[in-house]
Amino acid sequence: MTATVPLVQRARPLSEAELAAIPWLAALSRAEQQRARSALTAATAQAGDFLCRIGRPPTYWFGVIDGLLKMSNDSTLGPPITFTGVPPGAWFGEGTLLKREPYRYNILALRRSTVVGLPTETFHELLDTSLAFNRFVLGQLNERLGQFIAAREIDRLNDTDSRVARGLAAMFHPVLYPGVGQLLRITQQELGYVVGLSRQRVNEALHALQERQLIRIEYGGVRVLDLEGLRSALFVPQ
Repeated sequence: MTATVPLVQRARPLSEAELAAIPWLAALSRAEQQRARSALTAATAQAGDFLCRIGRPPTYWFGVIDGLLKMSNDSTLGPPITFTGVPPGAWFGEGTLLKREPYRYNILALRRSTVVGLPTETFHELLDTSLAFNRFVLGQLNERLGQFIAAREIDRLNDTDSRVARGLAAMFHPVLYPGVGQLLRITQQELGYVVGLSRQRVNEALHALQERQLIRIEYGGVRVLDLEGLRSALFVPQ
């Protein structure tokens, strides 16, 4: 029943554990932390809920406490393209907020997910006054640029193993997604949604990557064994 209620109407204050999971908060001054803590809200997104829609103005800078989202294009204008999965620890949308423009992508919850929002007004206030906050946002933009350059390179390959490796390596990014660690909790069906492949083809690719000792398939997820090897596999057709 909650899925019929707009996400903003499900907003609640964050718990202390959720606040502790926000990577940029501890770097702020005490006054800046208080300003951010009073503005932050959390909500539970159900599978199929949209956090962002193409053409709509941004109202929050979003973070993911737990769950899994995906960033994609407008499938009504051509072939559907998933840009990346958005796992725990992620903060996203700063580029749209900086440009003060409508969203150019959709963000959809693939499963029940706890998301956090910082209002755009507070985002810009911190950007105007906090050096630590600026450094975090600048680091996000720099890392994301590298991530999308790699995604552009892999899009030129038709190799299934490389597509799955790219999708996994992107979600194991220690700076953009610090909440993942070494074990990404994801089903093969969800990974298929992220990389644009069937569950069967994802299963075959995962076993191929496991044979190369890059990952280990575990109950409920995938554990990375060699992140650099997984990244380098992005550019080698199998």
